Amino acid sequence: MKTLIIIPSRLAATRLPGKPLLKIDGISIISHVFKRAESANIGEVIVATEDQEIIDDVKSNGGNAILTSKNHKTGTDRIYEAFKKLHRNDINFVMNIQGDEPEIDINDIKNLDNKMKANNSKIGTLAAKISSNEVYKNKNIVKVKVKGKLDRNLFPFAEDFIRITKNKENIYHHLGIYCYETETLNKFISFDQSKNELKHSLEQLRALDNNININVGLANSSSIGVDTEEDYLAIKKIMEYK
Repeated sequence: MKTLIIIPSRLAATRLPGKPLLKIDGISIISHVFKRAESANIGEVIVATEDQEIIDDVKSNGGNAILTSKNHKTGTDRIYEAFKKLHRNDINFVMNIQGDEPEIDINDIKNLDNKMKANNSKIGTLAAKISSNEVYKNKNIVKVKVKGKLDRNLFPFAEDFIRITKNKENIYHHLGIYCYETETLNKFISFDQSKNELKHSLEQLRALDNNININVGLANSSSIGVDTEEDYLAIKKIMEYK
């Protein structure tokens, strides 16, 4: 079974415009993500973007990228267009890795791929244990409520995805990575954005609202997503120190 990794990326982020091209150790955030994805060695890696500058940057760092429309409402719409443009009929799973998590764990990428194949899942994602109470109140950190506890051997279904919660039972920090069975990706894209998705700005709710199960695997760690200037400075310090 073959997996293709597609990383959606664009310069017009609302909270931190231009973030994919911000440098850490002389390399852009998007190229760091590409290199991590490639190092997982589970399949071909492509960046899908509406910006020629991102394509130029990724290619100058040895990566591969494809130009997509500027009119996409979500990252999944963008990866779907890229997937269709590639005309690949040999792919069983498409993995979507967010372009703003330059420290994503390579073993987590491998783990999600393995769990999808072992369980014949429709959609899978990862979540990490929460170590700080502040996370539950931070609307920029997405949480997932899981049906039961998460551990290394399990791949349970997600019950809900939330931004702020007082309840802590079976709640984990959701990571910006998804893996879709190709047929399920086709199906997901065919649905209109759901009310819940629009209300919470969480596209994964479109799947749950249309009765598509999402399995959740336990990640090694919570990688920091770069959403704000503070996030960027914090992760830059960590990665450059290493």
